[in-house]
Amino acid sequence: MDLMENQVWTLAEQWEGKLKPISYELLAWGRNLADKLNAPLVSVVMGNGIPRETLETLVHYGADEVYCVQHPRLSHFTCESYARVLERLIQTRRPTILLGGATTTGRTLLPYLAVKVGTGLTADCTALDIEPGTGNLLQTRPAIGGNIMATIKTPNHRPQMATVRPRSKKPLCPDPTRKGRIETIEAPEEWMDNRVQFLELQALDEDGNSLESADIVVSGGKGLKKAENFSLIRGLAEELGAAIGASREAVERGWISYPHQVGLSGKTISPKLYIAVGISGSIQHLAGIKSSETILAVNSDPGAPIFQVANFGIVGDLFQVIPRIRDRLREYRMRKQQEGTHGCEE
Repeated sequence: MDLMENQVWTLAEQWEGKLKPISYELLAWGRNLADKLNAPLVSVVMGNGIPRETLETLVHYGADEVYCVQHPRLSHFTCESYARVLERLIQTRRPTILLGGATTTGRTLLPYLAVKVGTGLTADCTALDIEPGTGNLLQTRPAIGGNIMATIKTPNHRPQMATVRPRSKKPLCPDPTRKGRIETIEAPEEWMDNRVQFLELQALDEDGNSLESADIVVSGGKGLKKAENFSLIRGLAEELGAAIGASREAVERGWISYPHQVGLSGKTISPKLYIAVGISGSIQHLAGIKSSETILAVNSDPGAPIFQVANFGIVGDLFQVIPRIRDRLREYRMRKQQEGTHGCEE
């Protein structure tokens, strides 16, 4: 097999010439696969005027090669033009694996691209591995409402394509001394699709948008019993300066809006502290929080699955536990304030 045909590709994303974090996270997924296949790991980025030093960071985070496709029309994402560029690269360079993020870009682009190149796509994977002997990509994701984990293969078509959720894996530690090849490809005009024009980007004004970047997230679930009781979650979140999350059950009951949903059917997050209140812990929910640094669970059921992944667990009535936690937080804050003013001049 030609070495170029054995490449593992990851799709980097950029906005106004700056790479998004998912670009580095995908390299962590791809590095493991490429090493098992003894194959080069390539990061593909499309844009216009992206500085070379920015591209070099992809090498520092694990890429062996970087393909940077440039054209003014690639400055902003449009599915049709991006797909045409990737289709032509795939036809000429024939990678064995292509990984993308389950972002707005990835979820729009990769299904469209998979149809154009005649291959399969497994979305929202929670695990990726190489099958011994065949070199096939093993793509694992929740199925049947998150009740089972399915492993999917694409044995007869290439490239094998999969998406993974943002923040589902931490980037590798960057190595500024690492060397790699950077190839700039000037895309001809015929690669562009002129049927769609980028006009502007408008931000969605939803307070759930801060979930993915929050250091602390407090989430509520079915155990809250009714929408009014989400005031407990909001109060605790306010005390901690945290973002508010929710289980799918709470969202489906209409207690809180969808932008707050945590899990594979909502948002995958990795805060420093995740507090799950009244959440039993379905497979799809656990997959969305597994990369959190610390998980605290409050549930009245000692057998709840959430306790299997929690670093700290409180078995008790949340309607008693949460007010007591808030009281202790207020006491702690007042004590620190008093200690801070002790001995100061008036």
